[in-house]
Amino acid sequence: MKITAFWGKGLNTHNAAPCIRITAKAIVLITLAALCAGAQTAAPIPFIDLAVRQASGPKEVSLSLQVLLLLTILTIAPSIIIMTTSFIRVSIVLKFVQRALSLQQEPPQQVMMGLALFLTFFIMSPAISEIYEDAYKPYAANKITHTEFFDKALAPLRSFMFAQTREKDISLFLYLSKKPAPRTRDDVGTIVLIPAFIISEITHAFTIGIRLFIPFIVVDMIVASILMSMGMIMVPPVMVSLPFKLILFVLVDGWHLISLQVVRSFGL
Repeated sequence: MKITAFWGKGLNTHNAAPCIRITAKAIVLITLAALCAGAQTAAPIPFIDLAVRQASGPKEVSLSLQVLLLLTILTIAPSIIIMTTSFIRVSIVLKFVQRALSLQQEPPQQVMMGLALFLTFFIMSPAISEIYEDAYKPYAANKITHTEFFDKALAPLRSFMFAQTREKDISLFLYLSKKPAPRTRDDVGTIVLIPAFIISEITHAFTIGIRLFIPFIVVDMIVASILMSMGMIMVPPVMVSLPFKLILFVLVDGWHLISLQVVRSFGL
C-alpha cells in the first residue's frame, strides 16, 4: 500500500512511520520556538548585572561609601532602636513580673515582648512626633541635608536619654573616656550618653523589679511556713503559692498597675 495524499508521491507504509515521527517532532520544536519568541517579545526578561569596577572619580567613591554606611546602619538599626528607647526598662520589668509570679511560659514570650514594644511606642510617641515634624518632613521636602536630618532626629532622643540618665553614670563614662567635664549637655557626646543611659535604665528596671517581688515573696514565705507547720515538707511551696499569687495579682488589677507605674516612671 502506498501513501500519496500527504507526501505527494508513493511511499511505503513501512518507511512512513519514522518520517511521521520526525515531522511531528519538528512541528513541536518549531511551535515551542515560536512561543518562546512571542513570549520574549511580549514580556522581556530583565537582566541584572552586578559588577565591581574602578571608581572614575571622588564622587563615585563617596557614593559607594554612603551606600556601605547605610547598609551597616540598617543592619544594626534594631539594636540602636532598642538601646536608645524605653524598651530596656519596660522589657526587664515585665520579665520580673513573670518571674515573681513563678510563671515560666505564661504569658508567652511573644506576648510579653509585644506588650513591651507597644508600651515603648506609647512612651516614645512625643519624641517620635518631634522627629517626624522637625527632621523627616523637612528632609522629605528637600529643605535640609542628610547631615542636618541626622542632627535634628538625634536631638529628641538625646533629650529623652538625658532625662532618664543619672549624672553619676554620665560621669563614669566621661571618666573612662578621659574627656574633660562638660559645661552643657551639648558637650556630652552621644557615644558617652548611650552606654550611660543603658546602665541607668537597667538600674531603674531592677529597682522596680525588687519592689514587685516583695509582696510575692511574702506570699511564698507564708505558704512555706504553713506547709512546714503542717509537716508537709515534701510539697514544693511554689506549687501551692502560685494560685494565691495569681489571685492576688488579679484582685489588685496587676497589669493595669504595672503599666501605669512603668509609664509614670518615665515622667509621663
